[in-house]
Amino acid sequence: MKPASLRPFLPRSAIRRRLLPPSRHHAIQAPGTPMLQVFNDNSKHLQRERAAADVEGSRKVDYLRDEVASRLCERLLDIKRHLSSVLDLGANACNIGRALTVPVPESPPLSTRLSHLTSADSSPTLLHRDASLPFNSLLPSHTRATLGPPDQPLPFEPQSFNAVLSSLSLHWVNDLPGMLSQINRILKPDSPFLAAMLGGDSLFELRTSLQLADLTLRGGVSTHVSPLADVRDIGGLLTKAGFKMLTVDVDDIIVDYPNIFALMTDLQAMGESNAALTREPRGLRRDVMAAAEAIYRELHADGGESMPATFRIIYMIGWTEGENQPRPLERGTGQLNIKDILEVPGELKS
Repeated sequence: MKPASLRPFLPRSAIRRRLLPPSRHHAIQAPGTPMLQVFNDNSKHLQRERAAADVEGSRKVDYLRDEVASRLCERLLDIKRHLSSVLDLGANACNIGRALTVPVPESPPLSTRLSHLTSADSSPTLLHRDASLPFNSLLPSHTRATLGPPDQPLPFEPQSFNAVLSSLSLHWVNDLPGMLSQINRILKPDSPFLAAMLGGDSLFELRTSLQLADLTLRGGVSTHVSPLADVRDIGGLLTKAGFKMLTVDVDDIIVDYPNIFALMTDLQAMGESNAALTREPRGLRRDVMAAAEAIYRELHADGGESMPATFRIIYMIGWTEGENQPRPLERGTGQLNIKDILEVPGELKS
């Protein structure tokens, strides 16, 4: 018969420690509104920096940013006031600053309506790319400010600007409601916010072609084009951020390319490549690209040699609250009945 094995002697203090329940760690939510992460901010920053490092190549693909900046600045013609301090938020290569110096028919350049322009962007290489071009000297006063990471608040004091403009940069913001609230905070009372961003069905031709090619060759669909905000959501976001007297409209800019490869090359040179967190890190396979080219040409080229790409631009205007702004009357104070106005003369009343 084998003797029973003996456990080593443990002091009472050790026994008490072993009997204590293990500590538990609970997950808690950080204060504030939860933010949905859609884009990889670091990847987007690197894409824009690499694109701007090729100065000449980057300038060749500024056609879309220059056109949208020009159309956005045209909306300033309806604002009949002098703006002492203006912020260009997400300035890219200062495309708005360049557009402000272009002569307007029957009017001096819009740059004469402001005293100082601050161009701010998180990509220093892109922001300072055109610092030596002649348009800088045509602005009354101009400074460039490099922004920190997108998760940091804007480095401006409350009520610092008479107007904030933003052209083709907000579509990469993860926390768009938070960004709009910050813009409202740095604006003075009764001041405008004008912005243009990619949204809706932008590049739907490229998106559908890649999806069909993926589905055919791989049996599934991957994220090859970054998701974008819908125009129906913009009004609600502006209202939630505290803006008044809203105006939201949509404009489609169609650009023709010789093939799908030229389109994707230009997007890369713009720094507008896919940066969604769900994208595949290995990129597109060659057979998927070849199939997408054929599908794109079959569905969208209409038998022509060029292939159209649609950029849907969402324009928005909102004003911070001010004392002298027009306000709607309270409910029940109306003097006329809409039924009496729309009633057809001679029609019998029921």
